[in-house]
Amino acid sequence: MTPDLVAELLRQLLLQTMLLAAPVLAAAVLLSFVLSLVQTLTSLQDQSLTTVPRLLAVGFLMLAGMPWFLERMAAYTRLLMHDLHRFVG
Repeated sequence: MTPDLVAELLRQLLLQTMLLAAPVLAAAVLLSFVLSLVQTLTSLQDQSLTTVPRLLAVGFLMLAGMPWFLERMAAYTRLLMHDLHRFVG
């Protein structure tokens, strides 16, 4: 394998990772912002008020998005297997 091929594989891998992680991270950030705003406005400073809803939202989003996540990963795996001859020899 040439260094260019390794760099291309890593670039594709990082792109897939970012595409899969972006919806979950964006939801967590937006929910954290809203919950922090609510905490500031109501003067409630309990950590469980932000942690529990964020965990539930991220868990629900991961369960709801599981078909899409699995399809993306399967498509990437099929692409790698289809081009395996380029990587091995």
